[in-house]
Amino acid sequence: MAALSYSSSKPISSSYQALNYRLLLLLTLLPLTVAFFAFILQWQGGLIDPLLSSPDPFQFPGMDYPGSNSRPHRRSVSDCVDVLGQSRSPAFPYFKDWNFEFGSNLRPKICIVSSTAAGLEQILPWIFYHKVIGVSTFFLFVEGKAASPVVSKVLESIPGVEVIYRTKELEEQQAKSRIWNETWLAKFFYKPCNHELFVKQTLNMEMAIVMSRDAGMDWIIHLDTDELIHPSSARQYSVRQLLADLPEDVDMVVFPNYESCVERDDIIEPFTEVSMFKKNFDHLPIEAYLGNYRRAIRGNPNYFLTYGNGKAAARIQDHLRPHGAHRWHNYMKAPKEIKLDEAAVLHYTYTKFSDLTSRRDRCGCKPTKEDVKKCFMLEFDRAAFIIASTATEEEMLRWYRHHVVWTNKALNLKLLKRGILTRIYTPMAIIQGLRESGVFGSVLQSAQTLSKDKFLSSVESSNFSSVDKQIGVKESQATARRILDINDNFSGGSAIPPLSPPVPDDFHIGIS
Repeated sequence: MAALSYSSSKPISSSYQALNYRLLLLLTLLPLTVAFFAFILQWQGGLIDPLLSSPDPFQFPGMDYPGSNSRPHRRSVSDCVDVLGQSRSPAFPYFKDWNFEFGSNLRPKICIVSSTAAGLEQILPWIFYHKVIGVSTFFLFVEGKAASPVVSKVLESIPGVEVIYRTKELEEQQAKSRIWNETWLAKFFYKPCNHELFVKQTLNMEMAIVMSRDAGMDWIIHLDTDELIHPSSARQYSVRQLLADLPEDVDMVVFPNYESCVERDDIIEPFTEVSMFKKNFDHLPIEAYLGNYRRAIRGNPNYFLTYGNGKAAARIQDHLRPHGAHRWHNYMKAPKEIKLDEAAVLHYTYTKFSDLTSRRDRCGCKPTKEDVKKCFMLEFDRAAFIIASTATEEEMLRWYRHHVVWTNKALNLKLLKRGILTRIYTPMAIIQGLRESGVFGSVLQSAQTLSKDKFLSSVESSNFSSVDKQIGVKESQATARRILDINDNFSGGSAIPPLSPPVPDDFHIGIS
């Protein structure tokens, strides 16, 4: 009887084991099933961008990191996709749904004029950032990489962007400008490197005034493609709102510039990797400026590496003219000018190690102390050119780290607390948002769809229609001297070049 009881217990034990096994399997599969179901609910397609999936992606000049073959970096760069921030999600169709109010009736209408030789990795973020904050139109005078067929093709595909090439026709038209018969820019004529660029920028600004009037613009700003407007005091972070709030009698607005302070020597994309800036003298108490001057210059010639006199926006009106790359003037009156207390221009200067050699390659000056004075207006540019022309790459990197890179965290923190340095993240967030939305990828993809005939037609149209708009320059040449003779009181003196910030000796007081 006991044996029978023992044998009958085996099936019961086996059934318990099977039940436990099934229960364990259920508990294992249940969370996996829930996780898979959640993934399905959140999945948005995961389509691969055609620019990334093609075996031979459409590569644009200027997207490779300059100098990447000559110096290893701690950060790897896979290709132009990483630089422009294309993701593997579907490209954002901004041409259909996000035109940044291009062609809208919102006022004031603002345009930017720029002379550039940069590549797409710099120009595209620059354009769309300014579109986000309220700029509607861009007049780009292009050379170098920016004028290459594939880069200019992309730029021409963007609504609100007009590309002007440095053709023989353009140079002939600018040679007829009244500026050559006037004295305010004369001291910069027929000099090499920075002086030649300064004159070229001024002539381009003169043409852009006519183009902006024809386009119905209200304000014009001259800006380089390594500069971003930072309308920190404006509602909704809008430069349009900033200018709309100004009194109607204001003719010109000066944006003091802040200068980038890089904390690494391997920066690839300055607009999204640099957040620390040195404030302009105009935005600091004089005691703070003088009291921290020696700490802030870190052995360099001046408070800023490059210029410190800001950039300006001008109201479009009769008789407006440039006054060098940093200011505007008027032939018939002394313009009413104000300087903004909070808004600024962020200048991303020498943010990449390769900037040393790229600036050197653009100038044929001899690397001697006497010769560089003829080629460059600012002391740091002169020193950087000599180093880039005479030193080995290892010596250049050591010099760059010492003079440009802010590696002393204790000093950085001290100057941040004292208000000399500041952290600014808004431009970084905007550009990163544009990247993650696929805007840059959409631009590249849309440019590829343009037919060859349409592209050639647009290039030809841009070359000549933009030049033809300058007929007013030719017509005004004969009356230039007469106007100057009548209005000597409004000449404004010599054009304003890039100027370094003031030094302590300018105040005739000591430094604490």
